[in-house]
Amino acid sequence: MEREVVITKRECEARLVPSGTEIMIPKDTFVTITQALGGTFSVAVNGNLARIEGKDADALGKEVKFENFETPADGTINDNQVWEALRQCYDPEIPVNVVDLGLIYNCAIENGAEQGNVVKINMTLTSAGCGMGPVIVADVKCKVEQVPNVNLVTVDLVFDPPWNNDMLTDEAKLELGML
Repeated sequence: MEREVVITKRECEARLVPSGTEIMIPKDTFVTITQALGGTFSVAVNGNLARIEGKDADALGKEVKFENFETPADGTINDNQVWEALRQCYDPEIPVNVVDLGLIYNCAIENGAEQGNVVKINMTLTSAGCGMGPVIVADVKCKVEQVPNVNLVTVDLVFDPPWNNDMLTDEAKLELGML
């Protein structure tokens, strides 16, 4: 995506990257959209990088289209839809989804469990001290909850083994200029 300068149409919430600190961006503020992926926006504002959620896209004069999955008739969770939802989750600083970054260590689907149809995810972050960690985890949980027939999503953040560049897919390495 080309960087795009826009003026905010209304006040909107954002989170500073990488600290995760909540801020309010006033109406009529110049921001530069640096990344628009997975229904979220990374913007440069007043010398800082911030992430704006899709629910506030209108403040940037943008619209977010969310994935509509076909509901499996048998009442189970479609594994491919879960992975497709995970591929809509992005680190605000890196234009690569969490799957291709190698952040998803395990994704288990239990259809017909005591709590209904459950998705259990173990994931990590590129850095254990990332202030955006809770935001990325919440994004993963929210996106997977949108998959039809999902009753419960649990996301556990783990740091063993520690993440490293070898966990990137070839596509991610290519996108990041590492191939």
